[in-house]
Order: sequence, then C-alpha cells, then structure tokens
Amino acid sequence: MIDSTHDSATVRAWLQGLQTRIADALGAFDGTPLATDEWQRAPGEKLRGGGCTRILENGGFFERAGIGFSDVAGDALPPSASAVRPQLAGRGFEAMGVSLVLHPRNPYCPTVHMNVRLLVATKAGEPPVFWFGGGMDLTPYYGFEDDARHFHRVCRDALAPYGDDLYPRFKRWCDDYFFLKHRNEARGIGGIFFDDFSEPGFEKSFAMVKSVGDAFLNAYLPIVEKRRDTPYGDAERAFQSYRRGRYVEFNLVWDRGTLFGLQSGGRSESILMSMPPGASWRYDWQPQPGTPEARLYTDFLPVRDWA
Repeated sequence: MIDSTHDSATVRAWLQGLQTRIADALGAFDGTPLATDEWQRAPGEKLRGGGCTRILENGGFFERAGIGFSDVAGDALPPSASAVRPQLAGRGFEAMGVSLVLHPRNPYCPTVHMNVRLLVATKAGEPPVFWFGGGMDLTPYYGFEDDARHFHRVCRDALAPYGDDLYPRFKRWCDDYFFLKHRNEARGIGGIFFDDFSEPGFEKSFAMVKSVGDAFLNAYLPIVEKRRDTPYGDAERAFQSYRRGRYVEFNLVWDRGTLFGLQSGGRSESILMSMPPGASWRYDWQPQPGTPEARLYTDFLPVRDWA
C-alpha cells in the first residue's frame, strides 16, 4: 500500500538528489558544468507541476547531455499509460522521474539512456495504485565486447539483492522493448528495462529502483573513460550520424515514455531533449563486410548473453 503523500515525497527527494549527483559527475567528466533550467506548468494547462532540466550542449566531450527531473499530475491517464491497465483509464495521476540521454561526440563512445520513475493513479474514495518503471540501455556505434560485458554486469549486480530472476527477466524485456520492429533490428546492446513494477510492495520496489539509479555512473563512466581519446575521422562520424537516425526512429515511433509525455500534454522541450543533436538517413545503405561497421550488425545488435 502506498501513502501517496508521504511516499511520493520520499521518492521525489531521492530523484532530485540522483539528478544532482549524476549531473555533477558528468559536468566534471566533460569539463563543462551542466546548465540548469527549472520550469513550472502554467495555470490552466492540461498538466500541473514542474521540474528541472540539466542540459549540456557542445561540451568538451558530450555533444548533448540531458538529465531531466519532472513531477507532474493530471486528471486522466493518457492512453499509453492505461493501455496495459485498462481498468485504470480515467484515473487522475502523478508521474515523477529522472530520465537522461547522453550523446558523446566521439563515435567510439556509446550513447546511453537511463530512466527511473514512479506513477501513482488516483481515484476519489479508492486507494492509490502505484507502479515503478525504468532501466538503462547502451547504444554503441562501434562495438567492444569488454564494454558490453561491463555494462550488463553492473546492471545484473544492481538487481541481484532483489531476486535472481530480475536480471534475466529485465534483460529480455529490454531486448524486446528497444527493438525497431519496422527495421527488424535492435537499437543497441540493451541492458535492463522494467515497467508496471509493484509486485514486492512499495518499499521493496522503491529499493530496487534506487539500486538501479545509483548504479548508473558505475555502468557508464568507466566505458567512456576508456574510449574518450580513441582517434576518429569523418567516416566514423558519418556512421555515427546514420545510426543516430535509428535512435530518432525508435524514440518517435515506439518509445512509451515519449508517447506518454506528448499524449499527456508534457513539455516538448524536455521530452525531446533525448534526441541526438544531428542524425542522417541513407537509402538502402549496407556496411561493407568485414568492417567495424558491419560487426555492429553481426556481433552486437543480435541478442546475446553479455553477463
């Protein structure tokens, strides 16, 4: 059972602290502090509440790094949220979370996404219904097996105290979710993903989510520290731009978080900060066999057991 006032405040405080810790660490890594953009919904808008966006564009290492915290409420769940819980359609809601996407400039350094969130559905005279969601996933442009294993092992270890079944279950969910059905290919090498999670009760569910969020920096920073000085040229940047097109396609066509935000009247600037600063498309392009670009398709995008 959730005490919506007390428990929401506890989650909110942790999320805000998580955003600050990650933003400070990334600013130190880049050499450029992330700017702060605090915002509030205007009176009379579809949603109530506000949030804070920490953003870096054209930094020393990151071409774009965005970390958003939001805490908004509305009078009716949008279709993307009630699709798997039709019995909750029409309920009011509060949704809060931290979501980040980091786009390094160096093509040998992967893009990464992480999200942790709580949604509470409310109805007068009935107990609130809650669920958590989130996870993290890695999108390399040039694959390195050591990096993939490290990322997945950190994800596995973050979940291990809460059940041996969670990592295999959430990894499969991630592999299935971050998949471009219209391309028949994965977005990246996955990680973990979960949604509608509440089965152990509020306290244990929240503890698991905190473990995932707190593991992010250890999952990602060692990878980019190792790859940040790898030389690259125009050909590698062109391939990165091409693969970033796949990232755009997934976010706009398949991503539930993007759809939830847009359908609920969310702040477009915050929702779409996950997009890469540049992307390109080529007609019927295929990499040359035996190249590092081809290895991404043959050795990394197909589902593998990395941990």
